Amino acid sequence: MKAIANGIAQFYRRVGHGPAVILIHALGVDHRIWSEQITHLSSAFQIIAYDVRGHGSTDVPPGPYTLEDFAEDLGGLLDSLGIDRGHLVGISMGGMIAQEFALRSPERVGSLVLADTASEYNQDARRQLAERARVAEERGMGPLVEPTIERWFTPEFRAQRPDVVDRIRAILLEAHPDGYAASCRAIAGADLTERLVNITAPTLVLVGSEDRSTTPEMAMEIHEHIPGSRLLVIEGAAHLTNVAKPEEFSRAVVATVQGAVAGNADESSR
Repeated sequence: MKAIANGIAQFYRRVGHGPAVILIHALGVDHRIWSEQITHLSSAFQIIAYDVRGHGSTDVPPGPYTLEDFAEDLGGLLDSLGIDRGHLVGISMGGMIAQEFALRSPERVGSLVLADTASEYNQDARRQLAERARVAEERGMGPLVEPTIERWFTPEFRAQRPDVVDRIRAILLEAHPDGYAASCRAIAGADLTERLVNITAPTLVLVGSEDRSTTPEMAMEIHEHIPGSRLLVIEGAAHLTNVAKPEEFSRAVVATVQGAVAGNADESSR
């Protein structure tokens, strides 16, 4: 399905009933990385998995993009779907979008799962993102795919589950180079850390123990800045924890959302 929101056509999947859980994907992929979560979570929740601007089947408007653009896109999508408040689950770039949205529209966020993400990047990481943007624009996605796969999955997972890795590889190869490049530059400019103290939603910060892209140390920094947040390290997983450890990831989402819903019920009954 597509909805016209914030001036662009945004693709989304909507499955299940109950509290709305919005799944926000990583850089260079799309809603299809959430296939296991859609299956696991849709029996208890209404799942919205969408393609962010520049990705998948959503429009690829010309850059530059900003995190604010992504947040406004999400707000527009929720408006078009009649969702006043949702529980956000964002991984990597999706986690940065979730942070920005929670800071801009706290009344619309029931809870947050911030997985394998960052609140800002150091100069070296910003240079790497700028270089990936340049390569995508000049040579397409081909040269970027294998280095990405190596960062996103451990050698053990790549050897044991080549079928899963091939599926993610194919999605990366389909990515729109201009949308990818504009998104690289958008997240490189993120400066969220000192603002995180203003996040009020119940928050789980989640990271793979082997994540070299957004390290456990970066997750700890987010955790330390968000009041009352929890930190979960998923052992043996690299960057795409939702793909490498889908059941453990989904259990963490269920616990976070159900805890937030129960907390809201307790508050409303007082």
